[in-house]
Amino acid sequence: MTIRIAPRDRATLEAEVARRLGAGAGFALATVNLDHMVKLRHDAGFRAAYARHDLIVADGNPIVWLSRLARRPVGLVPGSDMVVPLACAAQAAGVSVALVGGTETGLRGAASRLVAEVPGLRVAACIAPPMGFAPSGAQGAEVIAALARSGAGLCLLALGAPRQEIFAARAREALPHLGLAGIGAGLDFLSGAQHRAPRWVRRLALEWLWRMLSQPRRLVPRYARCAAILPGLAVQAWQQRAAAPPCQDDPAGR
Repeated sequence: MTIRIAPRDRATLEAEVARRLGAGAGFALATVNLDHMVKLRHDAGFRAAYARHDLIVADGNPIVWLSRLARRPVGLVPGSDMVVPLACAAQAAGVSVALVGGTETGLRGAASRLVAEVPGLRVAACIAPPMGFAPSGAQGAEVIAALARSGAGLCLLALGAPRQEIFAARAREALPHLGLAGIGAGLDFLSGAQHRAPRWVRRLALEWLWRMLSQPRRLVPRYARCAAILPGLAVQAWQQRAAAPPCQDDPAGR
């Protein structure tokens, strides 16, 4: 599956989110990485949900490197890095924020930290779905109803893939005014439930190694599957490079 990444960089994404929040126009934002690419190959529901997202950015250095190989360069925009900027955009637009995912304790911690980081921000709801949350079933409908009651204009989703993307696509249709952003472990990092790699590790593009060593049982198999598809993706990127001229600058990031 070919993923069309747009906007292509963080600055363009922030401008587009600010525009949409200011206009009361909703959106669904996904942050693609190699783990998503693995899942997209085998999950038709995930592919359908991705196709209904308005905005997709590169959350992972391999995606950035592949884009350069294809002569379609994009910038790195980790979902975890976007939590505070997205909250700032919501505060500037005068809309409140809802947090969905994780535990009630973690959400309260993340909300407190966000309010401290972004003075004037209003957190309208903190929703911790039950274990085994089914975004396409009755539980998903209940969360959508809670979001509608909250009056939030922006929802930060930390449900994990593919749940957060499937839920975002569904909620985007039900609540067209609402911005929905999948930010992965961003709320856990914010609350302190998980510790992110030091900045110097991230600068060396080794955050994946830091995470794998901290949670080997869960992440070694995942990263092995990611490594297995990388050669094929590189071949596809090279074929795109050979088939088309370099991408020209586009202020819209499209």
